[in-house]
Amino acid sequence: MSDAIPEFSKSKPGDGKDVSLTNLSAFASGPGIKSGKEVAAIIAVAVIIIGGIELALRLFHVPLYIMPPPSSIAYALFDEFPLIAPHLGYTLVELLSGFAIGAVVGLVLAAVITQFPFAEKIVAPYILLLVTTPMLALVPLLILRFGFGYTPRIIAVALAAGPMVMINAATGFRRVDSAKIALARSYGASTLQIFWKIRAPMALPMILVGLMIGAIFGLLTAVGAEMVGGGFGLGNRLTTYSSMIQMPQFFAVVLILSTLGILIYVLFFLIGKKWASWEA
Repeated sequence: MSDAIPEFSKSKPGDGKDVSLTNLSAFASGPGIKSGKEVAAIIAVAVIIIGGIELALRLFHVPLYIMPPPSSIAYALFDEFPLIAPHLGYTLVELLSGFAIGAVVGLVLAAVITQFPFAEKIVAPYILLLVTTPMLALVPLLILRFGFGYTPRIIAVALAAGPMVMINAATGFRRVDSAKIALARSYGASTLQIFWKIRAPMALPMILVGLMIGAIFGLLTAVGAEMVGGGFGLGNRLTTYSSMIQMPQFFAVVLILSTLGILIYVLFFLIGKKWASWEA
């Protein structure tokens, strides 16, 4: 009998099992490619909503400092973008650095606790503490210890993203067909081989969900940390513009942050559709 570990069949992209984040637990049953009519309908609804808001604000003469019309927000976005762009870069540095640290630590912890149940009993209370504690509450303490630079913000982002990645990855590592593991063991596979060849590939959909949620939590934490202290970042721009009652510029920054969140969603959707297009 051969000692080789059998390769289990995987669904190929495009065989009817596309990925969708609407089912965050499985990355499955994707919406597929939208037709021209669906795209036209989405655009039409957006035009109606934006146009309706513009018309209503101008008909009722709502002051700019209460709610600027979409046209003013669009003008402020293009007019102020050269000044906002450096702060966007600062926020991205914080997000990417903190997210990378948190994701790596989260994946390592997920792998450890699923392979060693005793470790889970030790780590679980601290993970629960991190999940239930608002990271923004720790930002003043981090600033007091590390100053107003990048360090406290990156730490806050890592603490916000790491537990989300760990929880989802650990769930994925556990949700593996026991028959596959039993078959691999019958072929003499080691624990490490089972983890890399069975658990990790089958857990990929849940890992991607955890990475997406962690990235979004990291973005929220980065912006909140910038609002609490420091002189740079998109969060700082929000505080500055609101204090100066420059609401078109304020909503322009909000629009940029919304776009970042959508890009995070789309990025992990595309990654999942490419590499995890099977049922979890």
